[in-house]
Amino acid sequence: MIILVCTDESGGMLFHKRRQSQDRILRDKILALTGDSVLWMNAYSYGQFQQEGAKNLRVDEEFLQKAAEGEFCFVEDKPLNLEDERIEGVIRYCWNRTYPADLFLDEKKLRARFLLAGRKEFAGYSHEKITQEVYVR
Repeated sequence: MIILVCTDESGGMLFHKRRQSQDRILRDKILALTGDSVLWMNAYSYGQFQQEGAKNLRVDEEFLQKAAEGEFCFVEDKPLNLEDERIEGVIRYCWNRTYPADLFLDEKKLRARFLLAGRKEFAGYSHEKITQEVYVR
């Protein structure tokens, strides 16, 4: 599985059980990236994707256990076990801000277990800069 995750500059993912931010251009980019591949998420995340009408979305609270090789998982409100050998790669979208957070991506483990294969920046709708980092095993 390939993890898609959004963080702030400090690796923050969530604050008081709420996403820190969202961006409609980023959603479009995620749907373009995943194409016809399966994109797993839970009901919380589906709330921001349901209007898009994508046919490849799979919604299940146990999505991290159900995702198969080559399938994508959009993770917002779950801690990630980056030691899980089923994770083939991580695509991190980083807001160019720092928000309060109480759930973090373990950046130290990310860099220890995965190789940064690419980085690019783009303008979002509500964020002037979003950085995409692609990590592979």
